[in-house]
Amino acid sequence: MLFSISWRNVWRNKLRSAVIIIAIALGICAGVFSSAFYKGMADQRIDKAIKTEISHIQVHRPKFRQANDISQFIPEADELAARIGEIPEVSGVSSRIIIFSMASSAETASGVKISGVMPGEESKVTNLHTKLIEGNYFEEERRNPIIVGWKLAEKLNVKMGSKIVLTLQDIDNNIVAGAFRIIGIFNTANGIYDESNVFVKHEDLRRLMELPDHSAHELAILVEDNELIRETQEKIQTLTGNLEVLSWTELSPEMNYLNEAMDLFMYIFIIIILFALLFGIINTMLMVVLERIKEIGMLMAIGMNRLRVFMMIVLESIFLSLTGGVIGVLMGGGISIYFETNRIDLSMWGEVYQDLGYDPYVYTSLEFSLLVNVTILVIITGIIASLYPAYKALKNDPADALRIE
Repeated sequence: MLFSISWRNVWRNKLRSAVIIIAIALGICAGVFSSAFYKGMADQRIDKAIKTEISHIQVHRPKFRQANDISQFIPEADELAARIGEIPEVSGVSSRIIIFSMASSAETASGVKISGVMPGEESKVTNLHTKLIEGNYFEEERRNPIIVGWKLAEKLNVKMGSKIVLTLQDIDNNIVAGAFRIIGIFNTANGIYDESNVFVKHEDLRRLMELPDHSAHELAILVEDNELIRETQEKIQTLTGNLEVLSWTELSPEMNYLNEAMDLFMYIFIIIILFALLFGIINTMLMVVLERIKEIGMLMAIGMNRLRVFMMIVLESIFLSLTGGVIGVLMGGGISIYFETNRIDLSMWGEVYQDLGYDPYVYTSLEFSLLVNVTILVIITGIIASLYPAYKALKNDPADALRIE
């Protein structure tokens, strides 16, 4: 009975109710879509970092990452990589030699991270081989091939077939240099990465640095499912003994922070929208109460207790906010689902986004839990918005209310 009366009361003034419902719906729709948009952007950045830059798990000697000490290599890394590859959850393992040094052309030079990789293994761990815009991924049998980022190629003013000289330290701390020929140029849509990374063959870099056979500084591991990372990390730690085994959240805490911060941002943004809508609902319900002072007084005079009057006002507010909220959730969810498979083109600002490591084309990422939580927050907002108008209604004296013309 009370529910039916409250619902009919909402529509006594159709225009006013429609205006506040539309305002709520548009606000919630914007909040849901914005949350899905920024979550999708963050997920794409993290996915890119994992599949292009760091992988799910890395193995090093304990002191290697502290100062990138090239003497801290893993002996018999090939054997260890083979054992790790036998773990069912592991989809790929790559041995890498890592050194930070100098790449120079005939015109200029730049500091770079040099990665010595085994092409077959590396293609199972990273997607760099799919990012080539020119050339090939170590398919040619030639001496000292190198793959560089497009931005580094521009900086050094080199192109396909140009020679680049890598100057570095060998294992005995002697300065050595090697001439490499560009066979490929990649573009990962991350300007910083493309300007600071080059890739050469594992054996070429090992020979130049005079590292022992089968050694490596880093083992990069890709796991079949993100949910299995922690379990796989523990299995790898059992195999590696005292070596350092770190997941992507530990290797790149800023990426993990981005993920957590984006989740927090979504709810803060929606709460701000609801907070703004709260005052609109309060204003509407106050108008409703003030217009119905005599009616409410009459209901109280014929025996309707204060609790039922209070609940009637609360239900009206909840119905008002919930109607707008559900419409907004459905609209925002529908738009977000559409853009999960249809990209949002931000290429107009593409260079800015690429310099920050983000894709210029964004796909939204909508979580069902977000829709449920937003609906709950809308109901809570309706309850809060009803408290003051309901209090004002209960303060009216029935005898005085009945004398109002």
